[in-house]
Amino acid sequence: MATRVVTVPTSRAAVREAHRLSRVASRSILLLVVPVLLLAVVGLGAILSASSVLALRETGDGLYYFKRQLAWLLLGGLGMTFAALIPLHWWRRMAFPLFVATLGLLAAVLVIGVRANGAQRWIAAGPVSIQPSEIAKLTTVLFLATWVSRRETSVHRFTHFFWPVAASVGSVFALVMWQPDLGTALLIASGAFAVLVASAVPFVYVAGSGLLASGAALALAYTSDYRWARVTAFLDLEADPLGTGYQAMQSLVALGTGGLWGVGLGASRARWSFLPNAHTDFVFAILGEETGLAGSIVVVLLFVAFTVAGVLIALRAGDRFGRLLAIGITTWISTQALVNIGGVTGVLPITGVPLPFVSFGGTALVVAMVGAGILISIARDRPSIAVTRR
Repeated sequence: MATRVVTVPTSRAAVREAHRLSRVASRSILLLVVPVLLLAVVGLGAILSASSVLALRETGDGLYYFKRQLAWLLLGGLGMTFAALIPLHWWRRMAFPLFVATLGLLAAVLVIGVRANGAQRWIAAGPVSIQPSEIAKLTTVLFLATWVSRRETSVHRFTHFFWPVAASVGSVFALVMWQPDLGTALLIASGAFAVLVASAVPFVYVAGSGLLASGAALALAYTSDYRWARVTAFLDLEADPLGTGYQAMQSLVALGTGGLWGVGLGASRARWSFLPNAHTDFVFAILGEETGLAGSIVVVLLFVAFTVAGVLIALRAGDRFGRLLAIGITTWISTQALVNIGGVTGVLPITGVPLPFVSFGGTALVVAMVGAGILISIARDRPSIAVTRR
């Protein structure tokens, strides 16, 4: 009769390790969820203040944009919850179908999309409109993380690396630029670049692709008078204070008016048509005006906490796919926050991208919250620790 011996020390060690990993995951999730929820709540308050005058003039209802953002926030909360509960391996399975669907939406927006402010970026269905380029930020990273993690043994060959990346990321970049939307295209490229940097792809391939993409972006900006004016205006805002430098100048006036502690919640003066796009791209200026430098620093620190949580989740991910996906999502959202705040404060050129979780915009909010939910799913996914039995 065979004797079965249970290695008790090993099993106890496994249980202790499982408990430790569970505690680590819980802390990472908490560090991620708290900033996301706080930023979303701060965004609701900022949108209520920044959009009330515009909403009253356009619709007769000062709460119009606030109520729409609240509805999108509830939908985003549900999306984040479901994304967090979906097992990580299911995200890997859905990567290709979601990416193909995104390409279809990006192509459709060029045919049936709604045009506004010189760009054709939205697909309208009654009172609801979606922005496919926002969805592409997430699905491109998801697809690339899946593809790279499955082909680690062959990506060292240039042809095996270049053509799939050029076909996938290049197609998305081209379709988004056709709208046109250079800022969003660069953010999509930043997430993809982060995935490649963290992968087993030789660095020379990644660096070459980055230089090629940067050169293409610079050429596209230079060949468009409007885009080039926005890129260079931040170098000398006072050169054309009523033209290309107007938004940035008004944004700095709002931030300067806020001082250290702000003029008070709901007391913004920039929202009275002085600052265009106050509830979308420049909502951070309204926050700075009403809550001052102190409130602005708090918002920045919330994004720092989100970034730290995303990096910790990536470092502790159970497999290569989860690590690459976490890095891509964290880089995309953090870079977008940096680009938006940099444009509002005059440190970077204005690109027209929203502030994640804060700016008005349904698709952007929902997609960012789903991205946060996927990060939670990655943190929850741990390889099982088997108990040795003989």
